[in-house]
Amino acid sequence: MTTLRVIMDEMLASAPGSVGRYTEELVRELIATAPRGCYVEAVVAASPEADYIAIEERLPGLRALHKSTLARRELQAAWQHGFTRLPGKGMVHATSLLAPLARHDRLNDGDQIAVTVHDTVAWSRPDSLSARTVSWNRAMLKRAQRYADAIVVPSHAVADQLGEIIDLGDRVRVISGAASTALDVPVDAQERAERLGLPDEYVLAVGGLEPRKGIDQLVAGMPRVSGGIPLLIVGPAPDDADLAAAIAAAGLDPSRARGLGTLTDADLAVAVDRAAVFAYPNLEEGFGMPVLEAFTLGTPVVHSDAPALLELAVDAGVIVERGDDEGYPARLADGINSVLADPALAERLAYSGSDRAKAFSWRSSAEKVWQLHADL
Repeated sequence: MTTLRVIMDEMLASAPGSVGRYTEELVRELIATAPRGCYVEAVVAASPEADYIAIEERLPGLRALHKSTLARRELQAAWQHGFTRLPGKGMVHATSLLAPLARHDRLNDGDQIAVTVHDTVAWSRPDSLSARTVSWNRAMLKRAQRYADAIVVPSHAVADQLGEIIDLGDRVRVISGAASTALDVPVDAQERAERLGLPDEYVLAVGGLEPRKGIDQLVAGMPRVSGGIPLLIVGPAPDDADLAAAIAAAGLDPSRARGLGTLTDADLAVAVDRAAVFAYPNLEEGFGMPVLEAFTLGTPVVHSDAPALLELAVDAGVIVERGDDEGYPARLADGINSVLADPALAERLAYSGSDRAKAFSWRSSAEKVWQLHADL
């Protein structure tokens, strides 16, 4: 019997986001694709009992759920300094840098550990993260350099960026994610659209107001978007002060931009599906799962030329050059206008995006993870 222990604490983070979705989707498929005689177990930090129950309900087939005695923050500190180990021996796969990275004997004992690096924001844009988060990521990457048997990244762009930061030899493996399988348009889509106050035509974006997301630049460009079409943003609350400040700074009519707050999967699927354009202005990106989700739902996408997004989308979206910050809002508006003014282009993007999304699947991702550990 062979067991793969997956450290999946990202699924229980206070704001799981794309990494939390990645973790849940990957573990579900690791269970489904486990080779004969292989099993998947999960490892999480100390959490409320309701979280443990939710994991077991959402991931049927887990052979065991190992619950640390340490809470998430304590576990992060312990593993950063090389304290505490996992029970047992064998394969360990971490869906982030949160892992018990320490000296082990892969060749003689069969112990092995792979970690995942989703982006290089802690190095390229440290001002967008807390000082503690930056310090922790940098320290854990150094531990990965010393002790990890493999480092998984979601794109060749991240692999290249990591290569400029630290020497990881030939241990980097590109294994992409896919769109969330939870984003299905529900049968009560109209009722949900009415409750959310979705207009007949709108631009949709996802993300907070931190600079690397480019949402502030998108807001600044909205006065140039034709037809008075509004911008709806998933993440910020309707009364978010930072969003209100960005709207005021742009000289934008407040009725043309508002936050939707955090949405359920069903509500998010409706919002993405009905958008005239999905805008993804991120200045830094490791993969771009929201873009892939928009592709899956057939929504035309306008995105930045961040390397990971070019790799993901190829020619299935409208590409906007980041370049100088001063001209970026206008270029975003031009990209959006090009879709709004050309129904044939919008239709072509819907089809090309849908086709591009089919190149990614969680089954393929899981099979590559199993193969990675077999190779080790």
